[in-house]
Amino acid sequence: DVQLQASGGGLVQPGGSLRLSCAASGFSFDDYAIAWLREVPGKEREGVSMITKSGGNTFYLDSVKGRFTLSRDNAKNTVYLQMNSLKPEDTAVYYCATDRTLEGIIREFGQRTVGMMGQLDYDYWGQGTQVTVSS
Repeated sequence: DVQLQASGGGLVQPGGSLRLSCAASGFSFDDYAIAWLREVPGKEREGVSMITKSGGNTFYLDSVKGRFTLSRDNAKNTVYLQMNSLKPEDTAVYYCATDRTLEGIIREFGQRTVGMMGQLDYDYWGQGTQVTVSS
């Protein structure tokens, strides 16, 4: 079975850090770009970051640039989202997702893909992990 297992969320104070993980199984992980999105009740789903299948290119939502770092370890079939200097507005449920077309979309649109991420269809989704930034 195909699985994306997101983990690492929690409660953290403003300015704190969390590292989210997305562990994949059941498909050729290193053939797929991976996306992280977040959802807040009452708001549209928002793309946060994405990484190409090789890990050679990453793209970020403007509001997280310089604070979040996305990486992947293809030997471990895992993607990591390091989130530093967290702000209350980062509070959301975070999901990892992928689709067979995502690599091609990234190749064509580059950074502009981030603005499209919330509207794309994805083959596979992780179950979501809650991140709460609050004092």
